[in-house]
Amino acid sequence: MTQKTILNDAHRALGAKMVDFGGWDMPLNYGSQIEEHHQVRRDAGMFDVSHMTVVDLHGARVREFLRRLVANSVDKLVKPGKALYTCMLNAQGGVIDDLIIYYLADDWFRLVVNASTRDKDMAWINQQAAGFGIEVRERSDLSMIAVQGPNARDKALGLIAEGDRARVGKLGKFAGIEVSSIDGASLFVARTGYTGEDGFEIVVPEADAVVLWNALLAAGVKPAGLGARDTLRLEAGLNLYGQDMDETVSPWEAALGWTVSLDEGRDFIGRDALEAQKAAGTARRMIGLVMDDKGVLRHGQKVLTANGEGEILSGTFSPTLGKAIAFARVPAGDAADDAGVRVDIRGREVPVRVVRFPFVRDGKPQDGI
Repeated sequence: MTQKTILNDAHRALGAKMVDFGGWDMPLNYGSQIEEHHQVRRDAGMFDVSHMTVVDLHGARVREFLRRLVANSVDKLVKPGKALYTCMLNAQGGVIDDLIIYYLADDWFRLVVNASTRDKDMAWINQQAAGFGIEVRERSDLSMIAVQGPNARDKALGLIAEGDRARVGKLGKFAGIEVSSIDGASLFVARTGYTGEDGFEIVVPEADAVVLWNALLAAGVKPAGLGARDTLRLEAGLNLYGQDMDETVSPWEAALGWTVSLDEGRDFIGRDALEAQKAAGTARRMIGLVMDDKGVLRHGQKVLTANGEGEILSGTFSPTLGKAIAFARVPAGDAADDAGVRVDIRGREVPVRVVRFPFVRDGKPQDGI
C-alpha cells in the first residue's frame, strides 16, 4: 500500500505531479523541474522529506552501540547537536545504508535513514542493538521539510521564535538544535541538506507540518520535487543509495572512503573486510564523468576504459552546467587511464571527460568542468 506524508494534499493543491518513490506518493515536480532546480541554486526552495526515517536511540550505552554499528567514528561528536555522516555496513563491508547521526545527549542520539531502506534498516538496527540495553524508537510522529538555497536560511529564520532566532542564525554546518517556531511548534533545525546548497532540514511534529509548509510558502520559499532534488544532489557529488551503492559495494568503491574511520580499538561491523580491501586494493572505483557532446548520460549505460568496461550509476542533464554528468563505477586504475573514456549510447561510443566531483560547488561549476 502506498504511503502518504501529511503534506500530500498540500502538494496536490499546488499542482504537483505525483509518483511512487520507495512506496511513498511523492511530488516529482510542480511544473518545471529545471526551474525548481534553478530556484534552489539561485534563491530558496523546499522539499517534503517526511518519508525519511527518524530514529531516536536512548540509553546509557548508545555511544558504545554506535561505535559498533557504523563505519565513521561517533567519538568525533563531542558537542551536543553536532552531526556525522556515515554508513552502516554488513560483515562483507557492503553498505546497508548511509545515514546522518546527531548527538543530542550522552544517552540520546538521533539517526536519519533513507525511506526506501526503512524496513531493513529498522530490522538491522534492532538486531544489532540487542544486548546494549537501549531503546530504539522510530519517530513516525515527526515530519521533515528541507529548505535549501543561498537565501534559504534567511527566509526560514523569520519563522523561528524570536528568542531562538539568534541561536539558529549561529548554527554551524552539520549541527542541529531544538527551538520553537513563531507559532509555538517544537522544531529540530539542522544545518544539513542533500543539494550542495546551504539551508536547513527542519524536523517538526506531524501535526504542525502543514502550518510550517504554508508559512515557508508565504515567506517566498518555493516547493521543489524529487526531480530537482536528484539533479541537485548529483551536481553536488552526493551518492544515492540503491543506485550508486548498495550491500554489494564498499565505501572504498563508492568514493566514500572519507566516511570510514579506522580508529584504533574500535571493532565496527565490516571493519575486517574493509581493512582487507584496503590492503589488497579494490577492483573497482567510482568516477565522475562530463559529456561535452549533446545527449544525456543514464543509469546502466556501458562505460569503456583502458582497464575494461564499467557502467553509469547516476546520470542526468545538469541544469547548472548545461551538459550531461554522471557517476560511473569502472575497473580500478590510475589517472593515466582516464584518457579516452567513452560511453556506449545506443551503439555509439561517445567521448567523456573524467572529472573530480562535486561538479558544482556554491552554485558554480568546479574548475575544469
